[in-house]
Amino acid sequence: MTIGRREAARLLLAGGFAGLFAPRAFARCEGIVPGQKPQNTFPQDVGQTLDDIVARGFIEIAVYEDYRPYSWEEGGKPMGIDVEIGRIIAESFGVEARFRFVEAGENLDADLLNYVWKGAAVDGHVSNLMMRVPYNSDYACRVEQAVFTGQYASETIAIAYRLADYPDGGPKPAYFRYDTVAVENDSISDFYLTTLVGAAQDKVHRYASTAKAMEALAAGEVMAAMGPLAVLEAGLTPDLAVHRPPLPNFSLGTWTVGIALHMSHRDLGYAADDAIRAALDDGRIPAIYAAQGLSYIAPER
Repeated sequence: MTIGRREAARLLLAGGFAGLFAPRAFARCEGIVPGQKPQNTFPQDVGQTLDDIVARGFIEIAVYEDYRPYSWEEGGKPMGIDVEIGRIIAESFGVEARFRFVEAGENLDADLLNYVWKGAAVDGHVSNLMMRVPYNSDYACRVEQAVFTGQYASETIAIAYRLADYPDGGPKPAYFRYDTVAVENDSISDFYLTTLVGAAQDKVHRYASTAKAMEALAAGEVMAAMGPLAVLEAGLTPDLAVHRPPLPNFSLGTWTVGIALHMSHRDLGYAADDAIRAALDDGRIPAIYAAQGLSYIAPER
């Protein structure tokens, strides 16, 4: 079972679903066995130092392909929130930002292996940084091959709905035992509705992405859509609205996103985190969201 291609629940494939229900009362990293560190890796599997990046004049940043409003290409030009934040990082180093659009794998482990700390088996290489990596403390303890830093925003699950269908306010998850709702197939929203809420199977309509789910809502195929807030907001039309109702028994309804990089380049991570912190403090990152008409949720740092 794939739990969402680009959502925080992809973290859970490695550690089970216990984190969905209640926080654990352990000290950080207590009882967590880290993964084996790579040995005798080739230079192309490690990436460049910060000094190397500055000397050559550009930094390669991995972003997810076709993932509005975060990252996509339009007429060959990189666009989106993560692209703009990547440019802020590059500008702080005095170099050009070059974006590598990558496909989401089955889980976050696969993405980090392919793009951050080893490279794909065929013609693969690691990028200097990867954007929109969901941060989870337990996961960071286990995956020592990558450094997780630069938390720049939080994302949360929300529900978009047709105003005509819900004139008295937006629907709650329990409504989908009777009302139709669109979700990304095998996503965290799909899992929550079918497993924790008990939504009727014939009421949950599954699509290839949350953006496609919003298109279905706009076309009148369903009464609501559930998924990450920013993706829902990006697909709103005048007859639709979005809200954030309580999500009972669901502790992973909100998560923090940041950057990841190879474990060998912690100095690069420190410098990138400094650039992000400065852009949070002076309002540049919230302004990127506001320019696209999206809600900004500050990260836990």
